[in-house]
Amino acid sequence: MKLNEIKDNEGATHSRKRVGRGIGSGTGKTGGRGVKGQSSRSGVAINGFEGGQMPLYRRLPKRGFNNLFTKNYNAVSLGRIQTAVDAGKLSADETVSVETLIKAGVIRRAKEGVRILSDGELTSKLSFDVAGVSQAAREKIEKSGGSLKLPEAAAAE
Repeated sequence: MKLNEIKDNEGATHSRKRVGRGIGSGTGKTGGRGVKGQSSRSGVAINGFEGGQMPLYRRLPKRGFNNLFTKNYNAVSLGRIQTAVDAGKLSADETVSVETLIKAGVIRRAKEGVRILSDGELTSKLSFDVAGVSQAAREKIEKSGGSLKLPEAAAAE
């Protein structure tokens, strides 16, 4: 059997019901909508209405909290950056920032900045200009002789 030989079983697909096409069709005149009332008119969508019963979205308790001020960062590990440096996609001379990481193909799109995490080893001496860094990653960067530039450090000066 080949992909072009696959087909539905006989009677598995039904043709569309054509409503409002005469009395002989069985769905003529009112077109299966009943008589009068809101739902017999066009442009009606009573979503979530359960016939007067308390709807599901009101029966279930509210949960959780959405922080308006949360930041959505790209999380990049030191190991991933070192792999890009070894492959020649990132230069050890230039500063590692959002733009250079996108250009190197390490991240796909800039969210609200990059946060460096400590997974993997860093052997190159790199300078970073990022939004955030974990404590363990900071220690590894300083141990390899690299430097860090964070936005809060610039604001403090």
